[in-house]
Amino acid sequence: MSGRLIYCMGPSGAGKDSLLDWLRQHLPASSAVHWARRTISRAAPAGGEAHESVDAATFARLRDAQAFALHWEANGLHYGVRHTELEPLSRRAWVLVNGSRAYLPQALQQCPELVAVHITASPQVLRQRLTARGRETAEQIDARVQRAAAFRPPPRAAAVEVHNDNALDDAGRNLLRTLQQLPGWPL
Repeated sequence: MSGRLIYCMGPSGAGKDSLLDWLRQHLPASSAVHWARRTISRAAPAGGEAHESVDAATFARLRDAQAFALHWEANGLHYGVRHTELEPLSRRAWVLVNGSRAYLPQALQQCPELVAVHITASPQVLRQRLTARGRETAEQIDARVQRAAAFRPPPRAAAVEVHNDNALDDAGRNLLRTLQQLPGWPL
């Protein structure tokens, strides 16, 4: 079995976090998938992704000290994946990272063999979900939907796309089937 980095990304409103939670609950306990814990410059909310919360100044000190193998900024927050979180790759384990579309080219430089998993939804569904959240103006929502429609992974990336337009179980089963078809998947 050979290890591989699974780099999951997607636009706001695509349901990426919900889909990754579904996957975590449905992977067999015996699977050799390491879920990389992110460091994020925000307070840890109740529930949601287990992550290391730091303030922006602490994040900057960690970044400057080369503590992160991967790091990016998105939506006013800083995200990092420490070197230790990717260490299982050296033991040929599979590692799943909750990443960023904008950072994908840099991630490919670090890990050229990564598999980019693009979790998305139709423009109509994205717009409906973003509107229902009530956090952004119509113009901000339009900009997000346009960015989502324009996204294309770099040509050299091993990429798969999973649509999360309907039932979460449907998208989850599709994601799991897609991962299981990757050569060397540890199940």
